[in-house]
Amino acid sequence: MTAESAKHRVQWPVPPQDGYTVDDLFTLPDLPPHTELIDGSLVFVSPQRYFHFATIDLLVTGLRSTMPSDFKVAREMTVVLDRRNGPEPDICVVRKEALVDRRQTRFEAADVLLAVEVISPDSESRDRTTKPQKYAAAGIGNFWRVEMNDADGRPVVHVYELDPLTRAYVHTGMYRDRIKVDKPYPIDIDLTEIDNL
Repeated sequence: MTAESAKHRVQWPVPPQDGYTVDDLFTLPDLPPHTELIDGSLVFVSPQRYFHFATIDLLVTGLRSTMPSDFKVAREMTVVLDRRNGPEPDICVVRKEALVDRRQTRFEAADVLLAVEVISPDSESRDRTTKPQKYAAAGIGNFWRVEMNDADGRPVVHVYELDPLTRAYVHTGMYRDRIKVDKPYPIDIDLTEIDNL
């Protein structure tokens, strides 16, 4: 090994035998930004594409425009589902009282009313199956999965609502040009506005 290659050597954290916990997620030094915890494993996120960034901006602005005063919209904050799961939805709507300090780094699942995942190539499987199942099991009432329409590059929003009996999501609609829904509060967002971002 040359001195040059030793200088650029990365020290990866070695997981404990039973996997990481949420406490580890917040105390391990030098984790990359937006690291998630799924089933006790650390998940590192790839750099964002412009679609991902612009869609998050569009939805956050739209969600805030009609948001009741007792809610807050947050982007890229860890949501603690249980001891071994701390995913980071792209957007979440939480109860206002869940924000107790501007330095906080997480929300509890019980405070989340809507979780939104904007699909990226590196996270397709997690965002389409793993995370929605975990959000539903944790009792998060609403979930949006957002994909890019290949034809025009605009967002397509798939809306899901929690069935409290099965603790699973039910698909309630797919929105291409405009999303207009009543849950978790009345929301009306012109998705074509992404063309102006």
